[in-house]
Amino acid sequence: MEIGKEIRMDRILNRRTNKTVIVPMDHGVTMGPIEGLTNIRTAANQIAEGGADAAIVHKGAAVFGHRGYGKDLGLIIHLSASTILGPNPDNKVLVTSVEHAIRLGADAVSIHVNLGADNEERMLRDLGEIGDKCFLWGMPLLAMMYPRGQKIQNPFDVKVVKHAARVAAELGADIVKVSYTGDPESFQKVVDGCSVHVVIAGGEKIDSDSDLFKMIEGAMQAGATGVSIGRNAFQHKDPSLIIRLISRQVHEGLTSEETMQLLKQV
Repeated sequence: MEIGKEIRMDRILNRRTNKTVIVPMDHGVTMGPIEGLTNIRTAANQIAEGGADAAIVHKGAAVFGHRGYGKDLGLIIHLSASTILGPNPDNKVLVTSVEHAIRLGADAVSIHVNLGADNEERMLRDLGEIGDKCFLWGMPLLAMMYPRGQKIQNPFDVKVVKHAARVAAELGADIVKVSYTGDPESFQKVVDGCSVHVVIAGGEKIDSDSDLFKMIEGAMQAGATGVSIGRNAFQHKDPSLIIRLISRQVHEGLTSEETMQLLKQV
């Protein structure tokens, strides 16, 4: 890995553990100013103080690229978008460039690909071309890979999830974000079949903190590099606290039971 990419990856992955807690906050384009993201700076402050390693935002929300106070927060600029108002929200298009992310001081960029969607071919082409640009500029690339479309019966099926992860690795991603397949045994197949870092998506808002901690524990047992959890972090009643506990799970190897006990003590 070239030195520029190494330096930037060091701002995304904890250098002590080589693990990461990423909080995606790109939902404003897709869904509007949802709960927890009405004020992007407030949300960024909460997750940074909780100990998150990095956040994902669109270019116009990169207000915390250099915070100047408190704990620093890795900046990942999201390159692709769609909205729930469109006829097919699964069709993602590029809305900015690697070069613009560099001008914003980004530590990495991310792109969203829905395998099986109507315009899969365009999203794959974008992924490949962005991978080339990232290689040229020494910029880490995170690929959000989701199996979605008419042929996908179960988007959590290990067969399609491990396929999605492998596509990202072979087209130039450094970190792959995929859905958790439900148990450590199946998710290990995803990790084993992917030559780069794998993080799990948090998905829809989970009602139970215990279920969230169990999912994280299973993913880490399977060899995941960490998590990329959005709504279950910034929409929590105490975002800083939940990120602090998730960080201890990821970086210190706490079990879900141990983490739940810490939550109860607080």
